[in-house]
Amino acid sequence: MKKIWLSSLVSSENAVKEVMSQLKTYGLEAHGHFWEDNLDKMAWIKPRGELLDQKTVLWGILGSEEDFQNPSFRYGLSLLAVTVQAARGSGFPIVLLQTNGELLSPDTLTTPLKGVDVLSATGAAYGPKLVAKVHRTAGEEMPADYRLDLIGNEHLGQWFEVGPRDGEWSGGMFAVAGAEIVFQGVGPKGSLPEKSILNYPIEGMKLNLGEKEYTAWAVQNELDPETSYFVKVKGFPESILFGPYSSEEDAEVSVVKLK
Repeated sequence: MKKIWLSSLVSSENAVKEVMSQLKTYGLEAHGHFWEDNLDKMAWIKPRGELLDQKTVLWGILGSEEDFQNPSFRYGLSLLAVTVQAARGSGFPIVLLQTNGELLSPDTLTTPLKGVDVLSATGAAYGPKLVAKVHRTAGEEMPADYRLDLIGNEHLGQWFEVGPRDGEWSGGMFAVAGAEIVFQGVGPKGSLPEKSILNYPIEGMKLNLGEKEYTAWAVQNELDPETSYFVKVKGFPESILFGPYSSEEDAEVSVVKLK
């Protein structure tokens, strides 16, 4: 059987059992958990190990229309999606199973979830669609010229990791809207540096993109595919903005909506 990991935003055990039973009839082995909505303790990261298991071929998220519009749920799901996609590629299949209301348009979702499928969890129509999805080859990668990942836990805090996928950046810049940056560092990708010498660090720059104000930090250390820029963030930003450091006003940046 193909293994699916199911995150349930709804608290009804009967609803979850019904979905798991439905999937089993189509030869899909579903395991899962009830979503823990505790951003302060970074509870969203708990199922990461199961989702990185190569036997897990799809991540299903069961929730109501209201659940998928809840800012706290959206933020936690977005961060988990970011770190799973960093490890398994942007083509790793994610499906929202919506229990009520008109199906959400993927365009209304956060940036990490924009490419997902949204299916109705009522009736049996979603079963064959999931079967087709897990038996086809991995989804097409959505190429990006950057790397984005997360490191941390309740004790270390919340660290965003960015860097170039190819080539080099002559420094890094990271900005948040609705949160606070408290520390920055540079080191080998994949783990927080024990110590870091920063070249020309900048803190507390104010940037505006449209009507949204961001607070940015930056360094001028050279970054490559094996070297990352790490930023510790306090709070839960609505969106983040990052890219190579540049003193020009029209610098190219990437914006990721998290709520």
